[in-house]
Amino acid sequence: MDWGTELWDQFEVLERHTQWGLDLLDRYVKFVKERTEVEQAYAKQLRSLVKKYMPKRPGKDDPESKFSQQQSFVQILQEVNDFAGQRELVAENLSVHVCLELAKYSQEMKQERKMHFQEGRRAQQQLESGFKQLENSKRKFERDCREAEKAAQTAERLDQDINATKADVEKAKQQAHLRSHMAEESKNEYAAQLQRFNRDQAHFYFSQMPQIFNKLQDMDERRATHLGAGYRLLSEAELQVVPIIAKCLEGMKVAADAVDAKNDSQVLIELHKSGFARPGDVEFEDFSQPMNRVPSDSSLGTPSDGRPELRGPGRSRAKRWPFSKKNKTVVTEDFSHLPPEQQRKRLQQQLEERNRELQKEIDQREALKKMKDVYEKTPQMGDPASLEPQITETLNNIERLKLEVQKYEAWLAEAESRVLSNRGDTLGRHTRPPDPPASAPPDSSSNSNNGSQDNKESSEEPPSEEGQDAPIYTEFDEDFEEEPASPIGHCVAIYHFEGSSEGTISMAEGEDLSLMEEDKGDGWTRVRRKQGGEGYVPTSYLRVTLN
Repeated sequence: MDWGTELWDQFEVLERHTQWGLDLLDRYVKFVKERTEVEQAYAKQLRSLVKKYMPKRPGKDDPESKFSQQQSFVQILQEVNDFAGQRELVAENLSVHVCLELAKYSQEMKQERKMHFQEGRRAQQQLESGFKQLENSKRKFERDCREAEKAAQTAERLDQDINATKADVEKAKQQAHLRSHMAEESKNEYAAQLQRFNRDQAHFYFSQMPQIFNKLQDMDERRATHLGAGYRLLSEAELQVVPIIAKCLEGMKVAADAVDAKNDSQVLIELHKSGFARPGDVEFEDFSQPMNRVPSDSSLGTPSDGRPELRGPGRSRAKRWPFSKKNKTVVTEDFSHLPPEQQRKRLQQQLEERNRELQKEIDQREALKKMKDVYEKTPQMGDPASLEPQITETLNNIERLKLEVQKYEAWLAEAESRVLSNRGDTLGRHTRPPDPPASAPPDSSSNSNNGSQDNKESSEEPPSEEGQDAPIYTEFDEDFEEEPASPIGHCVAIYHFEGSSEGTISMAEGEDLSLMEEDKGDGWTRVRRKQGGEGYVPTSYLRVTLN
């Protein structure tokens, strides 16, 4: 996956993320620089520095903590705090090999980032300029059509007027012909401008901006890799002079190796992928139709009563630029203020939390019942009536949590439908794999029936000309006819799956399978059964181990 494809409409997110990456690099340089000064003082000063640079927000509430770069930086701070009492002077090595080099690299990255975003804004301005020209040509076409219609009506009225002179009639006909010719030219100009704008828009959304975003991704990954190397230099400088704290420094080295630029890019996609479809072409609006004076329900730009439709300059203009600043939204309980993909993930998290709380309350209820039984059998251990308030409170909590689970399940089903409907353009060749159940199903057959029913309901949401049994992968038949490939790993089925669509394969819970092809990002993994047969199953239903 790359930013140009998955984050095509997240210009502001990429701008903030790349700026955050450079800020993190600068923060790290500043951290090491201040540390060279603190290294000359006592351990208390070093712990104070660690506290200063530790993230203020807890890791669960901080989205930046999901990036391996940030996680490595936090781990390094923790290691520094661990060996604060055993510090030796390493200021010179840190200053030369970390501060100077990373500060110089940071300046280079800032210039490159500035160039890429300037290029993106110029492309946006060009597209906006083309759209304005399209609007102007459309309004001119509309205006000329009205004038031509008016001139034609005037000529017809004079022609039927017995008091009008022949010269007036001829002059009116010439005027009507001239206006009709001007309307035809405006129509050709509008059609050409529309075709040119649609071509420029397609180039903008599918070629120009994805290339810019991919350059930003490459730049950010190089910066993250370089920052990881800077983390490594910190540990190596320490190891040269402080062998006694080698264990702590080895932890820093592990943190540096944990920086995964590709994974951080994937994390950014998962955090901010909207799930919206890209805008389609602008439709042609034919304002010449009233000239024929034949009302038609299929006429473009003219109501059925024959009167020209008055349009303002921006009456039907949709939002074409996804990179503009977004208005501040009101947070709702069902997360409907979020894009479909993010709403689904947040609802899934809330549902899992409610299920965990529900299971905790059920376990507590069972424990209280057992305790009550013990008290009833052995009164000297306690009064059974003293447990009644706790049991009642637990039962109330269970009922409340069950209602909340049902509420979040309903919201999640709606969110799944929105995601499937918005994925029609980019994921039209296959359906989305089913989500795994919240807990292991007691019966495999019932689980597969419920799963197929859920898939049926969600598949009815997006418009399609095919039935609900449409194959998930229609191009896989040719792959299966080739020579069998060697497995790249093995996996175990966590849940039962009934492969009812073409290209999929059924599997039983706990079944060992051979991994033939990894998930390409669409939620499906290709496996081979021991008794023969290959196909695709949901990735979330598997526990995968690569060779």
